[in-house]
Amino acid sequence: MEVNKSKEDQEPGQQTGSARMNNQHAPTAMTESRERLSSARLYGRWLMVARGVWITLVILTLAIFFARLPVYIALLQTLCAGTECASGVLLTPAQAEVLTGIGLSLSDYAAYSVAFTLATIVVCLGVSTLIVWRRSDDRMALLVALMLVTLGPLSAMTTIAARPSAWQVPAACLVYLAIALFVLVFLLFPTGKFVPSFTRWIAVVTLAVLVPSYLPNTPVTQNPSALYVDYLVSLGIVATLALVQLYRYRRISSPLQRQQTKWVVFGLAVPCAVLVGGYGLMIIPALGDLSAPTAASYQLALGAFLGCTLLLIPLSFGFAMLHARLWDIDVLINRTLVYGTLTVILTAVYVGLVIGLQALLRGIISHDSGVAIVISTVAIYFLFQPIRRRIQQVIDRRFYRRKYDAAKVVAAFSATLRQEVDLEQLREHLLAVVQETMEPAHVSLWLRPPEPSRKRKPWLLAKSDEQERGEP
Repeated sequence: MEVNKSKEDQEPGQQTGSARMNNQHAPTAMTESRERLSSARLYGRWLMVARGVWITLVILTLAIFFARLPVYIALLQTLCAGTECASGVLLTPAQAEVLTGIGLSLSDYAAYSVAFTLATIVVCLGVSTLIVWRRSDDRMALLVALMLVTLGPLSAMTTIAARPSAWQVPAACLVYLAIALFVLVFLLFPTGKFVPSFTRWIAVVTLAVLVPSYLPNTPVTQNPSALYVDYLVSLGIVATLALVQLYRYRRISSPLQRQQTKWVVFGLAVPCAVLVGGYGLMIIPALGDLSAPTAASYQLALGAFLGCTLLLIPLSFGFAMLHARLWDIDVLINRTLVYGTLTVILTAVYVGLVIGLQALLRGIISHDSGVAIVISTVAIYFLFQPIRRRIQQVIDRRFYRRKYDAAKVVAAFSATLRQEVDLEQLREHLLAVVQETMEPAHVSLWLRPPEPSRKRKPWLLAKSDEQERGEP
């Protein structure tokens, strides 16, 4: 079987069947080449200037970070008080007690935080360097590389900018630059152009509004009541960026650009889901009191896990801008949805079984806790595969309907293939399956006629051998 766009390759005398298709998408290679030719590029002097700006920003960012590293270490060993604890940057007294209870001091916590910050900087700089090395002539890729440079030490700079010091203004400026680059990236991604054109004014207004929020000694930073307004403004900005990207994804982006958008959205969605879901669990009464040891332990664990998921942001931007393994994101999203939902459901079932069985067995046996845990664990073991398969089917039908229908068509054809004996009916079934699953511009099926038998009879073969030896 061959799938093509014309009938020129068909040979006369062959059994053929064909069907015309709607050509909705161009091939990936052609799409990518057109996008590369049409995207904004830098050449000559502008390319050298852009690389110089990147190098300057790297040196400036690292200089500010390492110059204020002792201040950052000292702040990590300082406990918060009053409204400072709401930011979540510094440790609370309850969290310090939890660390002491497990044998860790504030110095150990500071060492861990600094090590993780350095690892984040290395990852961000590594991805940024790779983007500049491979795609520095692309304006969009260069803007992403600049954003990643400032994204690495963002947590440390935010902590330093929150306390008055000689380096408070440089740290605050670096934080503002990181946020401004982040806003510009999401207004321009993935083509490097403002689409729709009026979004350029959204960029101007947003960057102007953010100035009082991130620079020190402003009415917003000094007035606690203004923080609520600042949060509302930040939510509005995030919603605007999301709407712009949604419009581009639905109306403007090509298949390749949509894969780039999926990578970036995935890198941001996982930390956001962890943040929202993690702090959403604080409504549980046992975790509601921030001074309780249980809540403090939970917050420390959540902060460590959230920090690890934040590493997905530079990695996702790297895959998107380098066009590396773009189509693998579909499998990754599918697995994340399946196993994330499965984890939530099994956790709820496990907790419910433990609580219910403990209440049920309390009047029957004395050691109800251990028995309830064992029974709940066994139940989760047997429920894992059925629930996983069911979730997989639901997600495939809801989010991957095209692939789900194609898989069902192929499975139905496999069942028909084992029973069909009519060659003409089989040909029609095969053409219909290819048309429904692959949707090529043209499909043709040719069957090679059977070759004539060239096997000679045994007595003829023996007679030929005798003639060659000269025997009568």
